Amino acid sequence: MARVTVYSTGTCPLCQKAKVLLRKWNVPYDEVRVDLDRAALREFSQVTNGARTVPQIVIDGRCIGGFTELTELHMEGGLDGLMQSPQS
Repeated sequence: MARVTVYSTGTCPLCQKAKVLLRKWNVPYDEVRVDLDRAALREFSQVTNGARTVPQIVIDGRCIGGFTELTELHMEGGLDGLMQSPQS
């Protein structure tokens, strides 16, 4: 199973929606709250190549984008392929 990380804040409604969808699709994930920890904010900036919005979803070290990109990836069948790929 691929490793999924959701970078989020506590006040972001799209972050909540992304996490709900991942749970609905039975995709385990780790959440990193960038609003609670400066080190997490630095990690977020590095991993996402300077993204400024949340949520940002990272699968096996590859930033796929936010809520919209996550739902599009799922609808196009690409999420299943990423989740079945071997971990790096």
